[in-house]
Amino acid sequence: MEKEWGQLKDQEQLKDQEQILEYYNSGKEKDRLLRGIGVIEWERSREIISRYLSDSKMIIYDIGGGTGVYSRWLAELGHEVHMFELSPTNVHCAQELQAFGTITPIHRIEVADARNIARPDNSADLVLLMGPLYHLPEKKERISALQEAVRVLKPGGKVIVSAISRFSSTLWGLSVFGDQNNFIDDKVFMEMLEGELVEGQHIRPEKFPNFISRAFFHLPEELKNEIEDSGLTYVNTFAVEGPIWIVPAFAEKWDNIHSREALLKISSLVECQESLLGMSPHMMAVATKNT
Repeated sequence: MEKEWGQLKDQEQLKDQEQILEYYNSGKEKDRLLRGIGVIEWERSREIISRYLSDSKMIIYDIGGGTGVYSRWLAELGHEVHMFELSPTNVHCAQELQAFGTITPIHRIEVADARNIARPDNSADLVLLMGPLYHLPEKKERISALQEAVRVLKPGGKVIVSAISRFSSTLWGLSVFGDQNNFIDDKVFMEMLEGELVEGQHIRPEKFPNFISRAFFHLPEELKNEIEDSGLTYVNTFAVEGPIWIVPAFAEKWDNIHSREALLKISSLVECQESLLGMSPHMMAVATKNT
């Protein structure tokens, strides 16, 4: 029975991995940060990351770098950036963008699993994990990815880790987005929410093929605990978007420079309020490797 259970778990994990690769290989992430509420994530993530950048050249490992959006930005700032990404399609897209020659090049772009990075111990000044923890449903696998970041990080260096909030789908289902948002009246959607809210496990229903693939949605304290369990010293957790994404007529507000500044100001002011962390679709935690 134990052997059969192990085989079943292996089959489930293989199915999860196939779904994750299918989602990212389909190109859904290519312009996500340029549309909808992704624009808040892009602005705020850069703001938070910037606080941990040095004026001098840093060696930065962007693990789970997608199509290279953050890697290109960091390279343009003068840092030596190594981008690692599980999806071959995303890697190819990042390489194609680099081939245009209109941007400062990313030092290296390669396919890699976040749990196995082909770099020496103690070789990076800063490590970004901007997505790998989303798609590792098992805690031991998330710890493994964090421990690999610890291995490649120099003593005293920092890791910046992104996580999806436990309540992201629930709040989106209750939000003002869409002309007719009737998701909470849908039995399949509500069954999906129950799995997320009770156990943090997001299992995409076949009915909603455009939803994010198999994932784990964190509580703030879970993210902190996993960081500490990996051997890192926890520093802080920030709400990336914060609560501002729920504002009615968001696109109009964002297009108005004065309204946009007000929204970003609010997000910054409440970024560390523990009582509001769950309202942010994404959280970003910072940790340090002990010297």
